[in-house]
Amino acid sequence: MLFSLKNLTKSSSCCYRTKSLGLLSAIESISLPFSTASSSVATIPPKDIIVSFKQWFKSGHNLFLHQIFQILKATDDADRFRDSSYDVSFHHRADLALSHLDLRLTEALVLEVLRHGSEKEQDVLSCLKFFDWVGRQRSFRHTRATFNAIFKILSRAKLMSLMHDFLSSFSSNRYDHSVRFHDTLVIGYAVSGKPELALQLFGKMRFQGLDLDNFGYHVLLNSLVEENCFDAVHVIAQQIALKGFENDVTHSVMLKWLCKQNRLDEAEEYLRRLVSQGKANGSQVGVLVRALCQQKNFKHAAKLMNEFHDLEVVLMGRAYAVWIGDLAKAGRLDQALEFLLSKQSLEGYVPDVCRYNILISELLREARLEEVCDLILEMKEREVSPDTVTMNVVLCFFCKVGLLDIAVELYNSRSEFGLTPNSMAYNYLINTFCGNGSADEAYKMLECSLDQGYFPGRKTFSILADALCREGKLDKMKQLVLFALERNLMPSGSTYDKFIATLCRTNRVDDAYLIYEQLIRISEASLVCRESTYVSLINSFCMVNKGEIAARLLIEMQQHGHLPNHKVFRDVICSLCNTENPDNQFMTLLEMQLSCQKGTTRIYNYFIYGAGHARRPDLARKVLQMMQQSGIVANLRTDVLMLHSYLKKEKYLDALNYFNDLRQRRNLGRRLYSLMIMGMSKARKPDFALALLEEMREKGIVPSNNCYEFLIQSLCWNNEYDTAVSLINDLEKVGRQITSFIGNILLLNSLKSQELYKAWVRLRDLQIGISDNSILGLLIGAFSGRIWVSQQIENLEELINVSDDEDGGERDNFAVLSAAVVAAAARSTLGPPSLQSLFENIPDAAITQISSPGDDSEGKTVDKSSRSWKLKHDDAGQDVFDAVDELIEILALAMNRQQSTWSTFTILFSPSLDY
Repeated sequence: MLFSLKNLTKSSSCCYRTKSLGLLSAIESISLPFSTASSSVATIPPKDIIVSFKQWFKSGHNLFLHQIFQILKATDDADRFRDSSYDVSFHHRADLALSHLDLRLTEALVLEVLRHGSEKEQDVLSCLKFFDWVGRQRSFRHTRATFNAIFKILSRAKLMSLMHDFLSSFSSNRYDHSVRFHDTLVIGYAVSGKPELALQLFGKMRFQGLDLDNFGYHVLLNSLVEENCFDAVHVIAQQIALKGFENDVTHSVMLKWLCKQNRLDEAEEYLRRLVSQGKANGSQVGVLVRALCQQKNFKHAAKLMNEFHDLEVVLMGRAYAVWIGDLAKAGRLDQALEFLLSKQSLEGYVPDVCRYNILISELLREARLEEVCDLILEMKEREVSPDTVTMNVVLCFFCKVGLLDIAVELYNSRSEFGLTPNSMAYNYLINTFCGNGSADEAYKMLECSLDQGYFPGRKTFSILADALCREGKLDKMKQLVLFALERNLMPSGSTYDKFIATLCRTNRVDDAYLIYEQLIRISEASLVCRESTYVSLINSFCMVNKGEIAARLLIEMQQHGHLPNHKVFRDVICSLCNTENPDNQFMTLLEMQLSCQKGTTRIYNYFIYGAGHARRPDLARKVLQMMQQSGIVANLRTDVLMLHSYLKKEKYLDALNYFNDLRQRRNLGRRLYSLMIMGMSKARKPDFALALLEEMREKGIVPSNNCYEFLIQSLCWNNEYDTAVSLINDLEKVGRQITSFIGNILLLNSLKSQELYKAWVRLRDLQIGISDNSILGLLIGAFSGRIWVSQQIENLEELINVSDDEDGGERDNFAVLSAAVVAAAARSTLGPPSLQSLFENIPDAAITQISSPGDDSEGKTVDKSSRSWKLKHDDAGQDVFDAVDELIEILALAMNRQQSTWSTFTILFSPSLDY
């Protein structure tokens, strides 16, 4: 496998940046082709890929050191379950297990174990346990180097409090007399970020005639620079120079001192002076280059790199490493890769594993998978031993390209090569499982990450939460959220909102409320809970008739900066009115609302609106009285809502009394009149509604379509068809169009009785303005059975010529109207939603008279205003509903562009239709 990959690396004749193109394409199809000199193509099974990478991972794995940390980690696992009686015996067995390894303890070995634990195992606690165990062995005494190593480990892990406790214990107990006691304290406090304490101890040492050695001075000097104690740096540097301790480390720290003060010109001058004296090396160049990169001055940094390379500064590889790393971190990946390629080809430069890790990680973050694959193969070819970061990045790479099986196999084999997955690897594995629709596996991976002390990032948390909600794994989703809340972690509000909404949608309202309460407990709800979260909870509690909780949520919603709309108030109030003691519950909510927010017209209107929908006009009246007592003047919307509350409860007398009171207080407009007219119409009191309509007309107010619609409906309910047809005429006079609703009402009533059609003809004969050629009149006649539809229709696009009806002897005083004419005329005139155009454009030539037997007027055109009408029908005995169905079908076919209008007619035949 490895030789095949090497062949692939050498297959490109241009540069190694393209050598993995075939590999990457193959990876996407779960195979790994590679090119050879003979251009043959082979396929590498995934199993071989796994074996190859396992071997590479093992190349950098020290089994002996890993065994030490396995023993120490076993102690960690047992600590979670032990009791006090078990503690001593278990640690005794751990000491025995380490003793059985027969370690020859030396400073070098201890430093190697600590380095391995920090870099490879990334286990600070195990490092501390090993340090403690070594210190209790008679054959070894800690040195300043081992103390400094453990201090650095604790410092990198940001465990400063633990360091300070250890140093305090060391100071009071004289932990180890074989080391220089004061030196160790000074180094410890310096490394732990307490240079002021280190300086105090250093002063005491000098007072007692003691002094630091070379190592101690440089640790103290570096600490002063790192903690920005610039005034003391020059003093310590002078002491180092006087004692002859000045070396490359001193120069690097002094350069850092100048750079941290942004004195870059002086730093460059200082470096050039070192170069002229032959004292400079790549480390100092790297310090200045990093400072320039932090100032985004990459151009000058590149110039200095080339200049000092030409001056043959030694150990430039250290500067190269800094330059490549800073370019990659700044997002200049192309420049970093180009520089690396040039140095590899010209100088044979091989970056260290850290530089490879930085490049691969940044490339992976930008999904530049070809370059990632190139660098991984290059590391394998150059036999660069991978560390934990490398193995984790490779795991992420396989997830990114969709080779989840390979990534999982490497993860499951992690104990073979000492892989400790980091948070990034767990995030990639969880995301990939979710993308593959394996939410259960993703959740198992989450549990593994929690065991290792990692919790997924916000993005991964959201992806996993979405997957669990999508697959209905609500119990696991609940556990996931509780995991986050227990750790005071706050993923995005949309994640919690989606989960709470899902719980509410599945009627798990109590669980949703539990999650909400946990959010309130650990954080301000305004930072977490969105408005939609509150709305979902409130609606759900209203649906299960828990109005008290819904009311409490309504108040909390406003306390956290969200403004509920009138619908939320309405639902809460309606729910409260279904509880015990609804009056008390309602007034309590109103008092809480007024204490939470100053009473305004809008708030009072919300409560009146809610009470009206709950059919409690008495409560609405109480709110109005409180509003007036507070000195707030009711606006038009208030009056509309009050009228609506009376009408909804069918308190028509109270509504009329309130309406009459309004006459004294304000000028009545269309909105109030319309509301009363519609209310009286729904109450089947058309006389009151007609009087109000006439009053509107006298004031010059044009009634709305709704007024006419409901009034005509009410008149038809009462069989007052003459008045209804008169209103249609009035509708035309005020410039309104006949709506689909009115058309449906007329057609429905024409199905029930022929009286509507008779009224239509009667009023037309009185010539009060009804259109003579109205298709609506013809439709009413058809629906009432007075007009019939022809079944023989061959061409809807052409008008049928006037023809005699040989079978019409029994249809005296009726006329024949071709259905094709009706359809064609309708197609050219009708437009949704109005049926007004049905009154026009019926060709006279399409209408013929059917004479009675013995009449010689057959075939003559007749006066349309003097006859009743009937559409031709071949079978006089066919049921009227068949004719209506056919008429609708014909009109629908002829009206493709107005299908939505004609569909309103078809609902007339629904048995559930209720007007």
